[in-house]
Amino acid sequence: MIKEYFKIAVRNIRKRALRSWLTILGIVIGAFLVVSLISLSEGLNKAVMGELQAVGTNIVMVVPGEGMDITAMFGGLELKNQEMEAIRRARGVDVALEMPWQMKNVRWRQTSESVLLWALDLQTGTDVARTDMGWDVREGSFARAGRREVIVGNLVPQNIFPGIEPGDEITVSGRKFTVSGVLRSLGNREDDSSIIFDLPDYRAVTGTVEGTPVAIVRIQDGYDIDLAISNIERSLEEVMVRRRGDDSPSFTVLSSEAMIEMVENILGVIQAGIVAFAGIAILVGAIGIMNTMFTSVRERTKEIGVLKAVGAKRKHISALFLVESGMIGLLGGLMGIITGLGAARLGQFVLDQNPNILVSIEAQAPFYLIFYTLLFSFLLGCLSGLLPARRAARLDPVEALMYE
Repeated sequence: MIKEYFKIAVRNIRKRALRSWLTILGIVIGAFLVVSLISLSEGLNKAVMGELQAVGTNIVMVVPGEGMDITAMFGGLELKNQEMEAIRRARGVDVALEMPWQMKNVRWRQTSESVLLWALDLQTGTDVARTDMGWDVREGSFARAGRREVIVGNLVPQNIFPGIEPGDEITVSGRKFTVSGVLRSLGNREDDSSIIFDLPDYRAVTGTVEGTPVAIVRIQDGYDIDLAISNIERSLEEVMVRRRGDDSPSFTVLSSEAMIEMVENILGVIQAGIVAFAGIAILVGAIGIMNTMFTSVRERTKEIGVLKAVGAKRKHISALFLVESGMIGLLGGLMGIITGLGAARLGQFVLDQNPNILVSIEAQAPFYLIFYTLLFSFLLGCLSGLLPARRAARLDPVEALMYE
């Protein structure tokens, strides 16, 4: 019996092809938005979480400003030498590293490019970078302190200075430095396109004496992270009160777990917004299905009368229209998934070509997304056809046979 319902549904969809496909299009748009945008946001989530989870659990970050204000990190606010010393004095702190950055012109052979320079105190920070931050070289060796050596990011030999390799020399601000190694990918385009200098060398080529927009702090093994954060905050507050006479905090201390939780919350809000936005399109599609099915009931009134006259019951008539509306929803969902996956891959390609995108995003389409999109599309189609199906089932057979 179910097989016959599907045959009749297919026949009617093909018979009214233009109207059916226009109705299906409403569901296609909603499913397309859900699959494409969720796939890209899942890819973003995986990329960002991968970076944060690569940082050791005993690492905390100190930034100027309150509430992890990103504009503060890039807007000129810095932690000075006094703040850095205060961090290092706090109980529970093992190592506190300055990690300033600046764009500078770098020359290699006959090529000169503007490159992002990072600083790392190689004498005290190499172990932290390799053990707790996941840094490692794929070619050459790690730079050594006091040797005028630098490490280039994974993308530098590909995109900035094609062919550069360990042993080559670069020139920055009239000073020559030897490339000791090429880093493995750190997971984002910004880091992979940068050059890492020893902190004293960085200060020399940039002309800066102090200041860093971020401090990376490793907590002593076995020391409570929350207690160490409290100690850092207390130590920084004392310094800032003495220096400025201001008792309001102007810094933020975050553990890796807190950073992960913050990013998860932000991405969760983004995904919720995407679903809500796509839901509006799906709702419009559902209204379209309902309208189409009501029209179909009116056009097929006489056919319904004939079916009832030969013994069809209400449940059979209802099932006939429910299967048809469900198939419209299912077809819309299937087409939306196919086009959505294609759009997500295209979006991934476009984003990969944009040098301003800091992380490399790979579109993710988990099985549950495909399954639930199909299921939801089918159930939405059935639900949209419920009222028209009930109206069709309640038609009086005599009046239906006389309908013109």
